[in-house]
Amino acid sequence: MSDADKFLYVDRNLVNNPLAQADWASKKLVWVPSERHGFEAGSVKEERGDECVVELADSGKKVRVNKDDIQKMNPPKFSKVEDMAELTCLNEASVLHNLKERYYSGLIYTYSGLFCVVINPYKNLPIYSEEIVDMYKGKKRHEMPPHIYAITDTAYRSMMQDREDQSILCTGESGAGKTENTKKVIQYLAHVASSHKTKKDQGELEKQLLQANPILEAFGNAKTVKNDNSSRFGKFIRINFDVNGYIVGANIETYLLEKSRAIRQAKEERTFHIFYYMLTGAGDKLRNELLLENYNNYRFLSNGNVTIPGQQDKDLFTETLEAFRIMSIPEDEQIGMLKVVASVLQLGNMNFKKERHTDQASMPDNTAAQKVCHLMGMNVTDFTRAILSPRIKVGRDYVQKAQTQEQAEFAVEALAKATYERMFRWLVMRINKALDKTKRQGASFIGILDIAGFEIFELNSFEQLCINYTNEKLQQLFNHTMFILEQEEYQREGIEWSFIDFGLDLQPCIDLIEKPANPPGVLALLDEECWFPKATDKSFVEKVVMEQGSHPKFLKPKKLKDEADFCILHYAGKVDYKADEWLMKNMDPLNDNVATLLNQSTDKFVSDLWKDVDRIVGLDKVSGMSEMPGAFKTRKGMFRTVGQLYKEQLSKLMATLRNTNPNFVRCIIPNHEKKAGKLDPHLVLDQLRCNGVLEGIRICRQGFPNRIIFQEFRQRYEILTPNSIPKGFMDGKQACVLMIKSLELDPNLYRIGQSKVFFRAGVLAHLEEERDMKITDIIISFQAWCRGYVARKAFAKRQQQLTAMKVIQRNCAAYLKLRNWQWWRLFTKVKPLLQVSRQEEEMQAKDDELLKVKEKHLYAEQQLQEMEEKQHQLSAEKMALQEQLQAETELCAEAEEMRSRLSAKKQELEEILHDLEARVEEEEERANHLMSDKKKMQQNIIDLEQQLDEEEAARQKLQLEKVTIEAKMKKIEEDVIILDDQNNKLLKEKKLMEDRISEFTTNLTEEEEKSKSLQKLKTKHEAMITDLEDRLRREEKQRQELEKNRRKLEGDFTETHDQISELQAQIAELRAQLAKKEEELQAALARIEEEAAQKNLAQKKIRELEAQLSELQEDLELERQARTKAEKHRRDLGEELEALKSELDDTHDFTAAQQELRTKRETEVAQLKKTLDEEARTHEHQLIEIRQKHCQAFDELNEQLEQAKRNKVSMEKAKQAIESERNELSIELQSLMQNKGETEHRRKKAEAQVQELQIKHSESERQRIELAERLAKVQAELDNLSSVLTEVEGKSIKVAKDYSSVESQLQDAQELLQEETRQKLSQSTRLRQLEDEQTSLREQLEEEEEVRKNVEKQLQTALAQMTEMKKKLEQDSSCLESAEEGKKRLQRELEGSNQRMEDKCAAYDKLEKTKTRLQQELDDVLVDQDHLRQIVSNLEKKQKKFDQMLAEEKSISSRYAEERDRAEAEAREKDTRALALARELDALMDIKDELDRNNKMLRAEKEDLLSSKDDVGKNVHELEKSKRTMEQQLEEMKTQLEELEDELQATEDAKLRLEVNMQAMKAQYERDLTGRDEMSEEKKRALFKQVREMELELEDERKQRSAAVASRKKMELDLKELEAAIDMANKNRDEALKQLKKLQAQIKDMYRDLEDTRMSREEILAQSKETEKKLKGLEADTIQMQEELAAAERLKRQAQQERDELQEEINNSATKNAQAADERRRLEARIAQLEEELEEEQCNIELINDRMKKAMLQTDQMNVELTAERSTCQRVEGARSQMERQNKELKLKLQELEGTVKSKYKANMAALEAKIAQLEEQLDMETRERQAATKLVRRTEKKLKEVILQVDDERRNTEQYKDQSDKLNSRMKQLKRQLEEAEEEAQRANANRRKLQRELEDATESADAMNREVSSLKSKLRREVPFTIRSIIPRTRLESDEESEAKPETPETPKPE
Repeated sequence: MSDADKFLYVDRNLVNNPLAQADWASKKLVWVPSERHGFEAGSVKEERGDECVVELADSGKKVRVNKDDIQKMNPPKFSKVEDMAELTCLNEASVLHNLKERYYSGLIYTYSGLFCVVINPYKNLPIYSEEIVDMYKGKKRHEMPPHIYAITDTAYRSMMQDREDQSILCTGESGAGKTENTKKVIQYLAHVASSHKTKKDQGELEKQLLQANPILEAFGNAKTVKNDNSSRFGKFIRINFDVNGYIVGANIETYLLEKSRAIRQAKEERTFHIFYYMLTGAGDKLRNELLLENYNNYRFLSNGNVTIPGQQDKDLFTETLEAFRIMSIPEDEQIGMLKVVASVLQLGNMNFKKERHTDQASMPDNTAAQKVCHLMGMNVTDFTRAILSPRIKVGRDYVQKAQTQEQAEFAVEALAKATYERMFRWLVMRINKALDKTKRQGASFIGILDIAGFEIFELNSFEQLCINYTNEKLQQLFNHTMFILEQEEYQREGIEWSFIDFGLDLQPCIDLIEKPANPPGVLALLDEECWFPKATDKSFVEKVVMEQGSHPKFLKPKKLKDEADFCILHYAGKVDYKADEWLMKNMDPLNDNVATLLNQSTDKFVSDLWKDVDRIVGLDKVSGMSEMPGAFKTRKGMFRTVGQLYKEQLSKLMATLRNTNPNFVRCIIPNHEKKAGKLDPHLVLDQLRCNGVLEGIRICRQGFPNRIIFQEFRQRYEILTPNSIPKGFMDGKQACVLMIKSLELDPNLYRIGQSKVFFRAGVLAHLEEERDMKITDIIISFQAWCRGYVARKAFAKRQQQLTAMKVIQRNCAAYLKLRNWQWWRLFTKVKPLLQVSRQEEEMQAKDDELLKVKEKHLYAEQQLQEMEEKQHQLSAEKMALQEQLQAETELCAEAEEMRSRLSAKKQELEEILHDLEARVEEEEERANHLMSDKKKMQQNIIDLEQQLDEEEAARQKLQLEKVTIEAKMKKIEEDVIILDDQNNKLLKEKKLMEDRISEFTTNLTEEEEKSKSLQKLKTKHEAMITDLEDRLRREEKQRQELEKNRRKLEGDFTETHDQISELQAQIAELRAQLAKKEEELQAALARIEEEAAQKNLAQKKIRELEAQLSELQEDLELERQARTKAEKHRRDLGEELEALKSELDDTHDFTAAQQELRTKRETEVAQLKKTLDEEARTHEHQLIEIRQKHCQAFDELNEQLEQAKRNKVSMEKAKQAIESERNELSIELQSLMQNKGETEHRRKKAEAQVQELQIKHSESERQRIELAERLAKVQAELDNLSSVLTEVEGKSIKVAKDYSSVESQLQDAQELLQEETRQKLSQSTRLRQLEDEQTSLREQLEEEEEVRKNVEKQLQTALAQMTEMKKKLEQDSSCLESAEEGKKRLQRELEGSNQRMEDKCAAYDKLEKTKTRLQQELDDVLVDQDHLRQIVSNLEKKQKKFDQMLAEEKSISSRYAEERDRAEAEAREKDTRALALARELDALMDIKDELDRNNKMLRAEKEDLLSSKDDVGKNVHELEKSKRTMEQQLEEMKTQLEELEDELQATEDAKLRLEVNMQAMKAQYERDLTGRDEMSEEKKRALFKQVREMELELEDERKQRSAAVASRKKMELDLKELEAAIDMANKNRDEALKQLKKLQAQIKDMYRDLEDTRMSREEILAQSKETEKKLKGLEADTIQMQEELAAAERLKRQAQQERDELQEEINNSATKNAQAADERRRLEARIAQLEEELEEEQCNIELINDRMKKAMLQTDQMNVELTAERSTCQRVEGARSQMERQNKELKLKLQELEGTVKSKYKANMAALEAKIAQLEEQLDMETRERQAATKLVRRTEKKLKEVILQVDDERRNTEQYKDQSDKLNSRMKQLKRQLEEAEEEAQRANANRRKLQRELEDATESADAMNREVSSLKSKLRREVPFTIRSIIPRTRLESDEESEAKPETPETPKPE
């Protein structure tokens, strides 16, 4: 036995001790209650009425005990039983004794039905190693000893088999080992269900799953009196598995964190571990950052530094940080958590004092508050104000309320608890996020519940109610599942039983706690009290008593009212609850002022913790805090209580558990001293009661707990019923029925199922007693018989001695008479002489006879040996034939399976081929469609660009007009000064609002960018997937090409060297060209820097750079993927090389020439490797250069950003100046807009003219000239002055409107600038982040340099291939048709070869059929032989039965039958009497129950009377009288009941004795019978055996001879047929090989043709895909445009929301400041104006965005083309690798087919030869020689073929490498061309830009001219006409609205051509 086995397996030698069994049977051992040991063993010595005298086994004392207190003891057979449900006596004493015995033996795990009971060993046991895990893996529960691994494995296996979710429920007291067992469950699942098979190779998810526990223990565990590492929260760990049973993720839910431990601890206890870890393990830097102090400086650490023996806090701190790292929690979040922990400690150091004359609290020293605010990112003054005088809402107003010292301290403590709890919840959420990040879908899960067990303390509060409520629910779940399992068991066994759902037993108690209404439960009443003002804990208790006073599970406490308020009867016992501060605990109020400060904290981590501030119960809800503790006022619907939240959480948990298959683990603490090997019986019994183990045993006792299989029952208890079962075979069930009938058991005590016998508790113990008595009787009788036999032997010997003595005496007397007679003397002398002459003859005869006998003996021995040898030979031959037959049948089945698989695979491959062809055609059609769509889109883009240009020109004109108007408006400055002050105030408010808007917009843009990037990623991933699929297909084709190229390598190796040198030269040239390009790029960048002052170009540049960054990241990801693929490809090539090497090694033994070839190849491979290494180095240099360029580009970007910032500053200054001017203009605008009403018709005409101006510049000029002419006419004609004036006013109003639009555009531009600056800031921060990422990426790049080199190589090859394809497209278009014809021809040839292969398979099937026929004949022979043997054995059995029937003795049986009848009659009488007594007992029990109920009712009435009536004395006296009478009646009833029970017991004992006597008599009768039978049977058997053996030997010899002759003839015929078939097969095989070679040659030719056609086709496909990519890019752009439109709309909505908020603020200010009514009106007018401006600004934003998008389209197209080329390259490589893999697989399949056919063929030949060899030795030798020869020939042929194939492969490889180098060259050329084209496009773009600038300047000049004319007209008008305009304001506002609606439509009108 190993060390681990000692702690798992029971030593059965000690258990099955016969002495212990005898002791138990003789002494009548029972259990007696003991105060010290719980229960003590004793033997019943005497029974005296209700009492028994029991002698204690240990001390020998005699004790009087009541019969009811005695509990039966189990037989020693059940000692240390693994499942306590199997105990025949199921009682508390037996359960405790079994657990104690197992615990003292080191066995800590024990089953109890569904439960697994675990007792804490308080030491490390060697039963959790990997060996033990492997030992339990895949085993059933009953196959292995009890263990947590067995429970876990059954859960895992049933999850895998039944696809049903599982749960493991670990409950128990603190320190019982719940958390440790939970860890073991997780450890086992991580080992068993890991996708990585070794521990070293363990996956990241499994590591994180195991590392989640240390983090949770650090933050959620603490040292208590009972346990050094006690979990102060419950948790439900849900581990998700995929379909294959691998772990794919996990999730943790927590319950009831003991947050009060963070602020105070009991004596010798610690707070949560993390506080001590941090204070001990933090370094100097971290201590300074967290402002940490000494342990004794913190008030919340009640006991200072309490250490745990054997635990180093410093080491555990580093372990916790390491666990954070494994869980991928970043360092900033780690620091955030530690800051929160430190701030909780600092909150405890805040001291408050009461002021002298008032109760108000003050803070004399605020250093602790400063530290708290520093750690949590708050303002100190705000924090102290919030604590000492918080703002509370009273009605609609807020009032500052001073807090007392107690209230302030309570608020601080509540804040500390809430902060720690929120941090813990965040940590759990973060762990869940880390554990559930896999993309795989979880199919099912195993949940592990680790929660506190039932708690009964001296003082039980709200927390204990919650825990006990949880355990009630869990126990109900257990009872329900046990009921279901019992029901299933009984239904399966077909047993009739009235089913009782034991889960319903607990429902009344659960209803008492959770019922919502009619009547409401405790939790519902508690929630209800929380809503009422001035409700107290006392009122709550009164309400509970009033509502639930009559509930059967609710009692009033017997303790004083100070100790308990009410009592609940749980399943584990009666629990008294004290309802102090229950309302406050249920509400859990917080200072909402501090909560809002924490929500607005500058520390992101703290603000995230407090983001749900709305849900807390604030001080305005808990009003007053009146003198009564717990009195408060609430508003309904504002918050949810702790009870409600926990109830919901629990109901979710229970719903989850009900949907799973539960497994129950109950942890037990053996003692409170934490000592190993010590068990406190009373403590364990209490826990068994609380854990529900005894409840489970109670349920077991209701049914039939003891179950025995038929066979075991018959084997063990057949001794009690010797004659009940007849001789011969009988079914187990029938035998058991007969046995139970003869045992005459009561039908209520047993049930017979389909496979088991079910017994009530105690029946098996009774049967064991009877069995022991029976065995003792048998042994006694056996001893008596032995003694009698020995005595008889001795007596016979003495008798023989006596007769011998008499004979000797007689002879002596005769001799004495004759000795002196002379004749006697003569006779004695003569007698010897008579036979002397015949002695020699007689001796000779005797010698002759002796020799003859010896010879006969020797001859007989020789014959016997020969016969034995023959027998052995025949049996060996028979065994060999059977083995061969079995092997051949298996081989045949395997061949059949292989053939079916191959045919299925072939069909699948053909289907895939057809699908691929169809898809290629579809893709071509799609490409054509997309090309046409692309052309349409390009046309649309051109149109849009034209429109944009026109709109830009119009805008510039308007700007010029604005400049002229500004000059005129300066005159009105004097009027504006008065309004400036008001305007400035508004502006400040507006700025604040704008800041907020900008913040929101930035956030919104960031979010939108994120969503866009995610969508882009999604589309890219989808594109990547499709690309990868295409690449796979192509790689399959290219794989075949690679095979050919590899074989060509040998001839063309020298050419490759030259090409490599040429390539190097080309690379040098390319580098030079690249350097030139870089110089040109730098020049271009310099130009861009010069032009960066302009706003639009700066915007474009920033966005382009962002796009480039994202593209670089995407390129990096693509290159990583390509690297992995390249590495795979390299590994495949390496494996092929190694395979070639191994094959060359094999062929080395045969020829020296092959050795030389191999050395040559190795040298060539080495040279190739060298060249590859050189190329890799060159690529490394290239990469370094690229990196340097990248860094330079980054520096340039930074410079550009700085310049942009400078521009921003200058723009802001300009903006301020413009704003002041705008204010002035707005005043003038108001005066001008008043003239609008009179001239509406003319304004519309002028509007139309302005729109025409915007559409076409020439038309606007003409209209301007007409207007000038009209003005001249008006001046000449004074009569038409009014009409002229209206026209001029219309013109001026229009200009003003234009000005306002220009102003709004300016504002838009300014806001855009602001947004851009904000974006720049965000981008700068993002840039910093990117720089950090860049550093990490650089590290990754350094690791991935080699990969990138490979990728670049492949890219170059792909580019070369692309150029070649483009060239060949024009040439090979004609070749396509010929290629398709070749393809068809190839398909026909392939079909022909397939038909030939099918013919070969048919021939092979025929051979197999002949083989199976031979096997069937052999089987028939063997079956006949077995049949004959069975007939002989049946005849023997019939003979035996006949002999047994003769040997019965009738007289003895009749005598025993009479005695049995008498005993049965007596037993029946006893039974009838017992039944009558039982009925009486039941009636008395009913009466007793009624009396108990009446007693309870009377007690309740008594208490009511005591509380209600004044005349207490009288009522008490009367009640006491009635109580005494009732007690007397009760005692009388009890005495009667006990007498009846005694009588019943006596009758049962008498009945048992009679049964025992009867069984003893039966046994005696059977013994006598069996003794006689056996004697006679033994003699007969001996004779029969001799005869049968001789007959069988004769028959066997005859049969064997005849069978051998017949089989020999058959085998000879079969051999001839097989030889003929083999010759035919060999001929066919040779022909097939020839045809195969021809086919291979043809296929090679066809493959070459196919390669050419495929290349051309791939080129066409590549082009189509390029067009597709471009189209996709265009589509993406359109989508982007739509998204930006949507973003603009969102901005509009935001602005509207902010407008609404402004209006609300104005309304609020109106109530406060009634004086400022006039200002409000002006503000409203201003708001309306702002709305108009907002709408105009939004329109302008959309226009600007459109322009920017169009300008960026060209760059995007270039990027799209590049990505398309890369993707095509990757697809080509993927297709090539796929083709290679397919080729390899096909080759392997061919080889496997050939190998399997050959191996089966060989095996069949060998088997047949072996059979013939056994029959005939000559044939055996010939066949062996022939087989050896054929094997040698096959091997040589096979090796020759392999060598030829190797040579061909190497040639193909050389050709392939050559092709690749050519492709690389062509790709390089193509890249050059593309670079040149890109430069040309850039030049074109610059030319366009310059042209646009010129047009803009022209437009501005024309606008200036217009403005001048307008100003001249205005001046004229002012001189001539005065105006009064106040009455026209409403109409102008309406018209401005119409104008703003019309404005956005103007840009969309297309320009006429």
